[in-house]
Amino acid sequence: MTRHAGFKLLIVDDHAHNLFTLRTLIETHMDVTVLEANSGQEAIDRTHQDPDIDLIILDVQMPEMDGFQTASLLKLRKRTRDIPIIFLTAAFKSEEFQQRGFAVGAADYLLKPIEDNQLINKISTYFRLIAKERELNRTLERKVTERTLELAEARQYLENILTHMGEALLVLDPNGAIKLTNPAACRMLGYSSEDLLGMSIGDVFEEEGDEQAGAFMGLWLEALIRTGALSKIEARFIARDGRRVPILFSRTALKDSAGRIGDIICIAKDMTGYVRVEQDAEPAMHRIAPDEY
Repeated sequence: MTRHAGFKLLIVDDHAHNLFTLRTLIETHMDVTVLEANSGQEAIDRTHQDPDIDLIILDVQMPEMDGFQTASLLKLRKRTRDIPIIFLTAAFKSEEFQQRGFAVGAADYLLKPIEDNQLINKISTYFRLIAKERELNRTLERKVTERTLELAEARQYLENILTHMGEALLVLDPNGAIKLTNPAACRMLGYSSEDLLGMSIGDVFEEEGDEQAGAFMGLWLEALIRTGALSKIEARFIARDGRRVPILFSRTALKDSAGRIGDIICIAKDMTGYVRVEQDAEPAMHRIAPDEY
């Protein structure tokens, strides 16, 4: 006996004798679950009641709703459109019926009177194909799940880095609009990340020597196109409350394969503490010097 445990096969024929013969033949040679329907409408109802049917053997010549009409309705429904259908047809009508059957989505044909080995071999072939397809789908789903977890872990790792960075990070589009920030940037500027998104870098940045607001953006792009990066530039952030925050600034451009500027990554180190130390240290040196002489 060929084992295909777990598979369900629906046989559809309007003659009870044909159903009995098919069922007996299949169950004698195969370990499968066989369901029956004696009309096209009953076949539709059975597939609605049992969504796990794997294969349908469908008689073509039935009253009221023939096999072609039944197959057409099955292919219209999302739940049943992918179930393979093997048509049963009389030999003298085979050529005409095969053309019509393939047109409505038949997967294969069996001719009456049915040859036992041909029937069993054909059913076994489809079950093996279905099993292989399911295994491939499971493998694909497993790989997608693993990849999704990897991406989630990588995203979490990146978020942790951004969260714990001491330097401010701003990612800009080529027009200078802010696309991404980190908590350090929000603390320096006094804005929430939601407030910063979409703002122009010119709204929060003041570079030494810039006389016109926003003029530096054009200069940035020219320099970035030439070099790809600008590092250790002394500048100032303009905080929300109007404070000027001294920073040491670096900019790196991401370019596409054609060399066009994409996003611009900006990293700024708050130099407030360093400036204060230098300012405090200089008077102290002047006070100490006279006492030594």
